Amino acid sequence: MPGSPDHCPRPRDLRRGAALTLVFLVSVTAAAGSGCWGADAAAPQSRAARTEAGAAAAPREAGTADRDAVARAVAEAVAEGKSGKRAAEEEVSRSGDRWGAVYDPAEYAAFADDLDGHWTGVGVWAGRRRDGRIEVERVQPEGPAARAGLRAGDRLLSVDGRGVTGLSVADVVAMLRGEAGTPVVLGLSRDGADLTETVRREQLSADPVTARRLADGTTVIKVASFTRGSGDRVRDAVRAAPPGGGVLLDLRGNPGGLVTEAVTAASAFLDGGLVATYDVRGSERALYAEPGGDTARPLVALVDGGTMSAAELVTGALQDRGRAVTVGTRTFGKGTVQMPTQLPDGSVAELTVGTYRTPAGRSIDGRGITPDLTAADGAEERALGVLGGLGVGP
Repeated sequence: MPGSPDHCPRPRDLRRGAALTLVFLVSVTAAAGSGCWGADAAAPQSRAARTEAGAAAAPREAGTADRDAVARAVAEAVAEGKSGKRAAEEEVSRSGDRWGAVYDPAEYAAFADDLDGHWTGVGVWAGRRRDGRIEVERVQPEGPAARAGLRAGDRLLSVDGRGVTGLSVADVVAMLRGEAGTPVVLGLSRDGADLTETVRREQLSADPVTARRLADGTTVIKVASFTRGSGDRVRDAVRAAPPGGGVLLDLRGNPGGLVTEAVTAASAFLDGGLVATYDVRGSERALYAEPGGDTARPLVALVDGGTMSAAELVTGALQDRGRAVTVGTRTFGKGTVQMPTQLPDGSVAELTVGTYRTPAGRSIDGRGITPDLTAADGAEERALGVLGGLGVGP
């Protein structure tokens, strides 16, 4: 699968106390909950190398799937004329690997385009709740779903007549995909009433990084996701900020993306040094910032419960190293490492192999990151006030 991301976790069924809504980007499927390695990552560079690297590693932790067991299940299913993908999904489910997922070749290859910020879809975010319901979490402004009248909170009942309740979000994503210009019929429930909307798929794109200048010289940098090129975009925005002006780094709702891009973004504010460590089957490795970042400019990082994975790595690095004041609400808490394994039938399993830690050694997974100052409503105003306290503004 040339061009596919080297390391890209995929969300499955999240179990985190009572708040069991798995938020997943339907239109940009690779971004949600992901911490994906680019080709230049400080990790094994090929799938073969990755597979061999873990062969003599420590015993796997509870809640992780054994890749050999998954491969055997697929081989046996194929030999019996059954679905290899389904057999793999059942094996992953039995293992308790909450972030494990299985994709067919076409689904996995499509992630490469997603990570470039371009995709074909309808432009919605969706979540899968514990009871199996699929709900629209957010609608892309001016996208086809928005023009058709879809709203956040709508329950998705069916796609082209096929019920989606109980399906994985990845399966729903695959159903919403298709050729640009083709229609997809969505069965919805809103305020207790059922309705049907026909939405035409389109080639969509998103700008992962936007920057705006405030009157007091503050630069607000919003990072929606860490797709390819986003790290350099953050660095360019910092360099273009006026001398002495502070930066508000808005990571709210950022579901993650390419880990290499997250490290580059962190490098914009650090002069080298540790960004995070991670385990791969018992072997600890490290991610380091590039030298030469702006270490003097006042910086506040704005986060919330939608700040996930790679975005949490950036938050943790800036917080632990005393580089930024963090403001907002506790982050999501997605801190596990997944790596892909190609299965005998050509499908790909993303299986959990380890965990991330911040520079101070804090585990993110299941805990998230608590900001220095808690603020929900009016969080941006609170963050700007903090920047003012750091000497920014009138």
